[in-house]
Amino acid sequence: MSKFLISLTVICQLFAYNLSAQAVVPDLIITNGRIVDGTGNSWFKADLAIKGDRILEVKKGLTEKYPSVKVIDAANKIVAPGFIDVHGHIEGSIFERPTADNYIYDGVTTVVTGNCGSGADDIGIFLKGVDSIKTSINVASLAGHNTIRRLGMGLENRKATAEEMKKMEEITLKAMQDGAVGLSTGLIYLPGMYAPTEEIVNLAKVASTHGGVYATHMRYEGTKVNEAIDEALTIGREANIPVQISHFKVTGKNNWGRSSETLGMVEEARRKGFDVTIDQYPYTASSTNLAVRLPDWALEGGLDSLRVKMKNPEMRKKILDGMKASQKRDRQKDYSYAVVSYFGPDSTYNGKSISEINLMLGRKKNVTNEANLILDMLEKSNAQMIYHTMSENDLVHFMKYPFNMPAADAGISNGSGMPHPRGYGTNARVLAKYVREEKIIRLEEALRRMTSLPATKFNLRDRGMLMPGKFADIVIFDENVSAAFIF
Repeated sequence: MSKFLISLTVICQLFAYNLSAQAVVPDLIITNGRIVDGTGNSWFKADLAIKGDRILEVKKGLTEKYPSVKVIDAANKIVAPGFIDVHGHIEGSIFERPTADNYIYDGVTTVVTGNCGSGADDIGIFLKGVDSIKTSINVASLAGHNTIRRLGMGLENRKATAEEMKKMEEITLKAMQDGAVGLSTGLIYLPGMYAPTEEIVNLAKVASTHGGVYATHMRYEGTKVNEAIDEALTIGREANIPVQISHFKVTGKNNWGRSSETLGMVEEARRKGFDVTIDQYPYTASSTNLAVRLPDWALEGGLDSLRVKMKNPEMRKKILDGMKASQKRDRQKDYSYAVVSYFGPDSTYNGKSISEINLMLGRKKNVTNEANLILDMLEKSNAQMIYHTMSENDLVHFMKYPFNMPAADAGISNGSGMPHPRGYGTNARVLAKYVREEKIIRLEEALRRMTSLPATKFNLRDRGMLMPGKFADIVIFDENVSAAFIF
């Protein structure tokens, strides 16, 4: 499919500077650009002076004031704050590729990682490691509930004991003290799927006392999405913590058109004074692993335990029955919507749907054979998948919402497999398709959602706006230039 890119230049400043110094002369001036400062206000013409890693001045005439300073001619391009992506998964990949090329090329200068309940085991060690590799992007991290639960009580499907609950609270407290910006949950993943709401409230209270945010991949995004939104809001209210609902969507054909209903719940909460915001990737396909196609109970104990279960014919049939019931509920006749992004044991599967692979293997086309294929694959390895389950009309409805932030839900790419394009072009697609081509939102509003809105939500002080004293995380781009490319 054809996607869009915006031509982007990211300026990274590497030297510390004390703005209180006397007779300050900038190191660099950006001139002739149209400043979009991140507040949502209209662009204006001005020069922007930088000293070290900070913005020194934003006003006209700076090139005349400092005639000997190095100049970048922005040539009527947009000069904006570096984009902040609030939904990343870069715990391992940042150390493999610290240049974070796919983020930089999309204009992103700051990533919040640790989402969907999956954070580093030790936030302090992780952040020190990031500092040591001199990465191209700024990194903040959430404390992941799945990680905390695994460390506190393993992968079991049960309620935590009082002792285990205390241990999880202690792990959460240490993470917040070590610099986490909040708590995340991934309630369709192990072992968070087994956690009662009360457990999450207790941990969110710990994060709240340290100024954190509660970011959630909700328990349901399909038929029972209303229940999941209500749970997220309940956790926020009871823990007195701001809520960020991750990759906001409604999935499954039977749920298409419910965006007014689900977004209405968020709007109503905000009208009542509750701090809840959302993020979204601008694609109608999601991406996660293959195992999420199975019933929750089948995943207790992890993939090794699942493989033991599948050797029992009665248990395998029970799993298959659960998978087919889910397909029927979602009005999916087959698994043609499920496309393999990366499957380690056999790269010929990459880029093909489960339905296509089933036929490639010489099997008859029916949902039972395709469900069996999924189990056969999981016996060897989990797979990264792309799921085409959303409606463009719902996507656009969410896109119009002013408290919605673009977010890639991606890691740092190494180019393997056939990954979701959101990891490369989330912000560029918003700017090209939904701002320039379809005029769903105006440029300054889109940039506010990419900059000052996420900075404010996640307490990223001194970022997200082009103002004196702020960090010089800056993106320069021509909003009229695009290039088509194929995935």
